[in-house]
Amino acid sequence: MANRQQFETNLNDLKAVLIEMAGKVERAIQEAVQSLQEGDQRLAQKVIQSDPEINSLEEKIDEIGTNLIATQQPVAKDLRRIIVAFRIASDLERMADLAVDIAKVTIRIGDQPLMKPLVDIPRMAEIAQLMTAESIQSYINENVDLAYKMALMDDEVDKLHSQIMREMFVFMVENPKIVNQAILLCFVSRYLERMADHATNIGESVVYLVRGKRPDLNT
Repeated sequence: MANRQQFETNLNDLKAVLIEMAGKVERAIQEAVQSLQEGDQRLAQKVIQSDPEINSLEEKIDEIGTNLIATQQPVAKDLRRIIVAFRIASDLERMADLAVDIAKVTIRIGDQPLMKPLVDIPRMAEIAQLMTAESIQSYINENVDLAYKMALMDDEVDKLHSQIMREMFVFMVENPKIVNQAILLCFVSRYLERMADHATNIGESVVYLVRGKRPDLNT
């Protein structure tokens, strides 16, 4: 009984670090896109400088999980809980890296005014933030229905990405002077689309945790 209580305590610690990490990733996404919208170089630098902190949280999750496996020797679903936590942390870390990539686009654009007010990119960011929060909630509550919701939200992000790519192509044809910025905005859209894929991966991991089989939600 004591071993079980210790396992649950350590597992709750693991979940707490995942929640903290997800919150920082959400903030990084929001601030990266805000920096782009406002041309805020300082905010972009803040996103870049926060990345090592997110990386350290992934390392902490690895440490807690590895220690749990070594000392408690979990099996079946208990072991899956830890393995899934590793996978989720990896997906969150990649999302943070993509937020850094967006911040770097802000820096590359510099003082150059945006070719148009951003509408679809902030919308993609909002969905990516929500997917991050809800995918983690699906893990905490082992909520398969919420995990499957990731696929629907990912479809919405994919549609916005396709729309942005078409729009940028038209702009580049009509005005070759803005080609460089248009390409950078295409990159940003792609980064956000990849973030949604990672959040969907988390959903898949939750389904694997609960049902023991990993579905393909990125279709």
